[in-house]
Amino acid sequence: MVAGYGANKGLDKKVAEIYGWLAGQIREHNKLTGQCRACGKCCDFDGFDHRLFITGPELMYLTANLGDENVMPMTTSRCPYNIEGKCTVYEYRFAACRIFCCSADANFQSELSETVLKKLKSLCEEFQIPYRYNDLAFALNAFVDG
Repeated sequence: MVAGYGANKGLDKKVAEIYGWLAGQIREHNKLTGQCRACGKCCDFDGFDHRLFITGPELMYLTANLGDENVMPMTTSRCPYNIEGKCTVYEYRFAACRIFCCSADANFQSELSETVLKKLKSLCEEFQIPYRYNDLAFALNAFVDG
């Protein structure tokens, strides 16, 4: 998906800014509604009847922070970064992971997702990266397979 792009400090900074903005939006919303319990159940996508999609800038951000050699393929329906019920890439997790909360308002999550996708798409345009919105398994496996 994004193999060969390498780290881009400008892009990484802008993705981090989007994630920071997102954290503020979620924090404000959670004051009214409660927050994610970090139970990890939603990381088993088939078991939770859930799919997670990511964009190129998000995968690039993850790989810039983990290193290409630490990107894991997704061989089951569970996110490979959820180990023993805990997210091992929590600081670098994707926007959809940050937004989704099984006990939160679906409308809020949907609107926030649309706003974040617009921001990520604009990064693709700014940095001349093809915009792709792919299923997590496809994106991780394509990256690992090169």
